[in-house]
Amino acid sequence: MSRILMILTSHNQLGDTGRKTGFWLEEFAAPYYVFCDAGHDVTLASPRGGQPPIDPTSSLPQMQTDATRRFDVDEQAKRALATTTPLSEVDIATFDAVFYPGGHGPLWDLVDDPTSQQIILDSDVVGRPLGLVCHAPGVLHTVKKHDGTLFVTDRSVTGFTDGEEEAAGLTGVVPFLVEDSLKQAGARYSKGPDGDSYVVTDKTLVTGQNPASSAATAQRLLDLLCVRV
Repeated sequence: MSRILMILTSHNQLGDTGRKTGFWLEEFAAPYYVFCDAGHDVTLASPRGGQPPIDPTSSLPQMQTDATRRFDVDEQAKRALATTTPLSEVDIATFDAVFYPGGHGPLWDLVDDPTSQQIILDSDVVGRPLGLVCHAPGVLHTVKKHDGTLFVTDRSVTGFTDGEEEAAGLTGVVPFLVEDSLKQAGARYSKGPDGDSYVVTDKTLVTGQNPASSAATAQRLLDLLCVRV
């Protein structure tokens, strides 16, 4: 059994629209059950601790999947989500892998959270598998290594596409576009068709393009974890 840290957003405001945001439910639920069903111990954390906000759009009936429906009746998982550990209290050295669910929230808080950035850097140095899906890979574009170079420069990654953001009608709302930010940071960005599952692995870094990629990204992380162990 390995210990996996899942880091969720604490941000719940969709820019100045007056609408709510947070993490995307499928992007949490599917990886959570991939990890738990494989017998691993999962710890949930967020910048503020406690209950992280769920993007209300991801709770709409048409957005539900087998994983979200399973979560809906899983009282133990709900209790774990309601009591996430404050990120500042996490000892990353005690974990074997890290996973970031997406949703729009991370574009506002995790993108410049110093503790999150240090976890990303430390994990990369020691070869701790690191997974991010959908909007979450966008937080990588601001991370700088100790020599001042950008973390994602010359790294192969994917993430929510400009086309997918346009389809969501939020191109003019988000603080930056995931695809553009990664390209501008010098990453080797690639993508599959909008809406389809697409996962990229670069050494111990795994990124998924969109909600459809959630389970596959989590499984790829487990594959790396098995190799490391």
